[in-house]
Amino acid sequence: QVQLRESGGGLVQPGGSLRLSCAASGSISRINDMGWYRQVPGKERELVAGITSGGSTNYSTSVKGRFTISRDDARKTVYLQMSSLKPEDTALYYCNADVRQTWSLYIYNYWGQGTQVTVSS
Repeated sequence: QVQLRESGGGLVQPGGSLRLSCAASGSISRINDMGWYRQVPGKERELVAGITSGGSTNYSTSVKGRFTISRDDARKTVYLQMSSLKPEDTALYYCNADVRQTWSLYIYNYWGQGTQVTVSS
């Protein structure tokens, strides 16, 4: 079974920076798209940033220019570098990935458990 493990969340002051990491584990043959989502209680989960296996990226309008998504396929890890953080960025951040396991012909979507990011002075 595939597992996505996140780290790097925490409390930071406005204008500060954090780097989130998400490492995939399991019998994995291929990881296609990966992404970061965030959710505030009572609100829908929204896409923050995505990255394809080829390295193409996309960002939500609210974070473009401040956040950078990247991946290290050797480590099966995706990162989210967050800079110039705002209170509005406070949310539970989730890692997401499309993964094909070694024993399967099919690709499935997986979610991490979420890591809290709080931006407050």
